[in-house]
Amino acid sequence: MTLRFGTRGSVLARWQTNQCVNLLKEKNIDSEVVVIETFGDRVPYQSIANLGAQGVFTKEIQSALLRREIDVAVHSLKDLPTESVSGLVLSSVLQRGSYRDAFLSPKAAVIEELPKGSRIGTGSLRRKTQIIHRFGDLFRIDEIRGNIETRLQKLEQGEYDAIILAEAGLVRLGFADRICSFLEPPFFLPAVGQGAIGLEIRCDDHRTAEQIASLCDMETWAAVLAERAMLQKLQGGCLAPIAALGRVDGEKLTLQGRILSLDGKTMFETTRSLPLAQDPNSLGIAVADVLIDMGAETILEEIQQQRHQSSITE
Repeated sequence: MTLRFGTRGSVLARWQTNQCVNLLKEKNIDSEVVVIETFGDRVPYQSIANLGAQGVFTKEIQSALLRREIDVAVHSLKDLPTESVSGLVLSSVLQRGSYRDAFLSPKAAVIEELPKGSRIGTGSLRRKTQIIHRFGDLFRIDEIRGNIETRLQKLEQGEYDAIILAEAGLVRLGFADRICSFLEPPFFLPAVGQGAIGLEIRCDDHRTAEQIASLCDMETWAAVLAERAMLQKLQGGCLAPIAALGRVDGEKLTLQGRILSLDGKTMFETTRSLPLAQDPNSLGIAVADVLIDMGAETILEEIQQQRHQSSITE
């Protein structure tokens, strides 16, 4: 029986899915790729933050999985909402690629060298607020949409002085040579699950679970489960200015989490660890609880109010 992998049609999404197919081929497991258009793909130039819902890149694929049109949904894990869908489960996570954000610019090697007033393109509120928190109003940060190739073209055409993209996507598509430098810890943290590829299946599909189990990297699994548990407890959603990084060091799992206000002026951050043998979800919940105790509730209320206002406007 051939496993059917459902994916978005973008070049990066296809690359990620072909990675799964090739890994299984080495184990003599036949599989095929089924391309599914998502809502986010149909509106490639509208701000993600203004689309008004979570899962704009995942819902259609999950629906196809529930209808048994595919056997596995392949997700960029940073796009997969933490709210579970009845009947589905995150079953495996491939070994994580780079979690770092990359700085690309024809005008500066590092973000600190950009002239005042430079226009930086990013579609991420997390990236925007972290830049503002560190640099204040030094730069102009504007929305950018489109796939990686489109964003690179906009940079080349001079629409932006710099753009910020995930290193993992650039490396996977052969654009590593475009990277000037990185935005990385301790000053910048990635999105929850950034650089990781998640495989979602039906809860009752034990055969598929067994076939893809070998694709799961257990250190990545522990790290992203902790990150996602933190995000779920905060109920901020994939689009909120929330960042996290789980890392395994020997027999210890460490999670660094932060949340920023929408204007980037306020940031709460904490780091906690526990033995790798313990439940990584408990670490994520513990980090979220500390952030809430520090005052993150005020920011979360601000985020909810903005979402409510956006839904009324629509």
